[in-house]
Amino acid sequence: MNDQPVEKSPYVTLNLGPTHPATHGVFQNIIHIDGETIVDAVPTIGYIHRAFEKIAEHRPFYQITPLTDRLNYCSSPINNIGWHLTVEKLLGVKTPKKVDYMRVIIMELARISDHLICNSILGVDTGAFSGFLYMFQQREHIYEIYEEVCGARLTTNIGRIGGFERDFNETVYLKLRKFLKEFAVVLTEFESLFNRNRIFMDRTIGVGPISAERALNYGFTGPNLRAAGVDYDVRVMSPYCSYEDFEFDIPVGTQGDTYDRFMVRNHEMWQSLRIIEQALDKMPDGPFHADVPEFYLPPKEDVKQYMEALIYHFKVVMGEIPVPVGEVYHSVEGGNGEVGYYLVSDGGRSPFRLHFRRPSFIYYQAYPEMIKGSLISDAIVTLSSLNVIAGELDA
Repeated sequence: MNDQPVEKSPYVTLNLGPTHPATHGVFQNIIHIDGETIVDAVPTIGYIHRAFEKIAEHRPFYQITPLTDRLNYCSSPINNIGWHLTVEKLLGVKTPKKVDYMRVIIMELARISDHLICNSILGVDTGAFSGFLYMFQQREHIYEIYEEVCGARLTTNIGRIGGFERDFNETVYLKLRKFLKEFAVVLTEFESLFNRNRIFMDRTIGVGPISAERALNYGFTGPNLRAAGVDYDVRVMSPYCSYEDFEFDIPVGTQGDTYDRFMVRNHEMWQSLRIIEQALDKMPDGPFHADVPEFYLPPKEDVKQYMEALIYHFKVVMGEIPVPVGEVYHSVEGGNGEVGYYLVSDGGRSPFRLHFRRPSFIYYQAYPEMIKGSLISDAIVTLSSLNVIAGELDA
């Protein structure tokens, strides 16, 4: 029998999550603290892992779109369109210019929605609730535009392989113009509440920093990488959906801390407004979907009258359209970083292999390093500023 006394750790072990509002109730951090200072942290994920990639390998290509909704549900249309672009790349489909511009408008609305959620909740985590309520009114206006386009709000299932289910109606354009005008005023006031607020600055400047080198080593992309000083943006480096037609700036930070991440997202919302306005002003004429009847449901009235439309409807619904054998990767600039789809096709009715590149999964790996030496309260705002979305983290 060992009579030696058990040596006690000088540190206290604390569970930050999963049942904690800041961890979305689904991921855990086992942290070791010395007083209020964090000396070590071990993240745990998988509480809502839903095996989306494996589910997708048993679904027809067009039925995979709703799975992408459930990744980053704060900007689900970007996930939807990213998936459609991946399949179109495999099929060799060229979309009309009008489809590109319509997609750009929807994706930039989704980017604004994503950023305003992240930044307003960061305000809540530092003790400021008013900005959150004020900004969420604007998210409602974005959702009303989604509703007008596709009938859905949060998990949109927006668009189709080859384009959109229907053209933007006049109400969509009116709501877009109204939103551009009103949101600019709200965003200005939101910035006046936070940008030079001494309490907010003290809570965020120098908190949770990461260098450009470490961010690149981890595989950071999106606002979190740009906040560290690297001006990488998929829309510029690998343009898609005619992004090369638009003029916009890429905001970058210097310190890679919580304050820089907040400021980069604020500036990106201004750039998104700028892009949407350009797309509206230059909206080309033409069809709202490509000529790909094998993947595009024909109008219901045609299905009732024409045999060819009925055949295509059956084939699309049953997933009986063969696709080329191939291996493709396509990425888009998501709300919180590069969202990519690695697709392997063996010519069957569903993907042979499919992998989602989820930026949140990458950011969370760096989280323990970013909070070591900080206070518990700093750990909360650091996590909030990384914009780790639970659905995307676990997939």
